[in-house]
Amino acid sequence: MPFSYFCVKLSFFVSSMVLEWSSFNMPNFSQALSAMAPFCRFLLFVVFVALISFKAQFVSCVTDSNDAAALQSLKDSWQNIPPSWKNSDDPCGAWDGVKCVDSRVTQLGLSTMGLAGKLSGDIGGLTELKSLDLSFNKDLTGSLSPRIGDLLNLNILILAGCSFTGDIPDEIGNLGELSFLALNSNNFSGTVPPSLGKLSNLYWLDLADNQLTGSIPVSTPNSPGLDQLKNAKHFHFNKNQLSGTISPQLFSSDMELIHVLFDGNQLTGTIPSTLGLVQTLEVLRLDRNDLSGEVPSSLNNLSSVNEL
Repeated sequence: MPFSYFCVKLSFFVSSMVLEWSSFNMPNFSQALSAMAPFCRFLLFVVFVALISFKAQFVSCVTDSNDAAALQSLKDSWQNIPPSWKNSDDPCGAWDGVKCVDSRVTQLGLSTMGLAGKLSGDIGGLTELKSLDLSFNKDLTGSLSPRIGDLLNLNILILAGCSFTGDIPDEIGNLGELSFLALNSNNFSGTVPPSLGKLSNLYWLDLADNQLTGSIPVSTPNSPGLDQLKNAKHFHFNKNQLSGTISPQLFSSDMELIHVLFDGNQLTGTIPSTLGLVQTLEVLRLDRNDLSGEVPSSLNNLSSVNEL
């Protein structure tokens, strides 16, 4: 109930009570007012509680000004936004897909909303964002802003099933809290950024079904590489245009990989014997490449593999 409506109703109620009491057979009207004193104190208490409640509700819905500005910039660059984004200026209080903690935007989830436009605007201004899911909005196009690397608290980034193009920004490697990265089923080109090797908390890495070229990067004295992702369980690189050899350095016994999907690329050379060191493997797909040589006997050690 709007607070203004409550106040109007209360004033009408009090007025009617005063008129009713004034019609009683009392010596004078002042006696009626004196008799009403306890009731009036009760009404004042009700009004006080209502004011406190209204103020608390109002404050809890106000979005941080910087976050509100960042979301407004995204809103201005998108079409087909949810109706709730048009009906309120308070994202934390009313916008679908927006979740907040203490007035800060922490989640933005707009999967399969039919959004159209670009992921431009001030996306990097949402500095408390932990989860960003814009997946399966086919009309989201263009390149990813390097400012996505400013989301240092981001834990989940899902942009699968859109139509993004260009390079995968190196700046994603700055997202040290990231555990889930899904950029599959877009039109990304260029190489796999070596900087992804810095994402030590990464559990899921899905770059499948793009137009990525070049080799799968491993670390050097001067550069990170994917061999450093010791906590990763999913390497999904299938359906790209990756080439070159699969470095033996990519795999080691202290990795926890479950899925290695390299099928549908242009990889050459032999299958590295170090794959046999990854005892956690359950699915290994290397088909539809240009690999040669014999299958290493070390793969016989992969007792948990159920798809090869």
